[in-house]
Amino acid sequence: MTAASLRASAMPLHESRFVSRAGAARRIRGNVVNAMSVDVEDYFQVQAFSNHIPREAWDSRECRVENNTNRILDMFADADIHATFFTLGWVAERFPRLVRRIVEQGHELASHGYAHYRVDEQTPEAFRADIRRTKQILEDIGGVAVRGYRAATFSIGAKNLWAFDVLGDEGYAYSSSVNPIRHDFYGMPEAPRFAFHPNRASGFEEYPITTLRVGNHNLPCGGGGFFRLLPYAASRWAMRRVNTADRQPCIFYFHPWEVDPDQPRIAGISMKTRFRHYLNLGRMETRVRALTRDFIWDRIDRVFAKEGNS
Repeated sequence: MTAASLRASAMPLHESRFVSRAGAARRIRGNVVNAMSVDVEDYFQVQAFSNHIPREAWDSRECRVENNTNRILDMFADADIHATFFTLGWVAERFPRLVRRIVEQGHELASHGYAHYRVDEQTPEAFRADIRRTKQILEDIGGVAVRGYRAATFSIGAKNLWAFDVLGDEGYAYSSSVNPIRHDFYGMPEAPRFAFHPNRASGFEEYPITTLRVGNHNLPCGGGGFFRLLPYAASRWAMRRVNTADRQPCIFYFHPWEVDPDQPRIAGISMKTRFRHYLNLGRMETRVRALTRDFIWDRIDRVFAKEGNS
């Protein structure tokens, strides 16, 4: 499958001949229900630090992911919302109680791969082994079926669309791995902005991270570093615009390390990386709490469920 064929065949669900109720924004009391998600990884596992902290050194680092994710779970319990937790297999093996708490509190357990390997740096065979292994680990610990996947660093793009077929073969129902923007680490700006079928012959679905269309460009408004960089009011306006003008749910994501301003600082990184990673960590929890008040949220699998989305 080429990028051109993707554009031709993988239109947003509400515009394609694969029309189903999954293409309409789910609503409660007239308000759009948006999809909240958390990428469960620790501060030392991010792509920007991969040249400074090899995977074989991960176990020697202070792990903070359990406490930080528990803080997020407490935050979501306070707000009475549910989310999708894309969890690394590496984290699940070391913190099984955390995985079980995610499930027990009614959140969706989903896969983030085993050890944050980029998909575009794996062969199809290695990718298959990775997602199969992680799915089994999460299901064994969580006791629930794992149907969702998010690629490390949004690393599914025009050059490795084969990944969608492998995910479907391995029992996954959807991915949220495409970020339709231009970025030095990732991005597929030519992809549809909203839910689409990568393959017309398959029911497998991709749910891209939310962007706002301005002129000929997609502007990020679905979380991550951009959410920490921009004033909260700007992000809130952009997301409301997607809900009202596009009549689509937003997909928001963030990481446990983003609510942890006291995390250890990594030496030897560039000024650019330092700025991106540590910017406004002290404000992130307050901003996420504001999101939980200003929008209605639910798990990805329920927001885009085949039934009840009218």
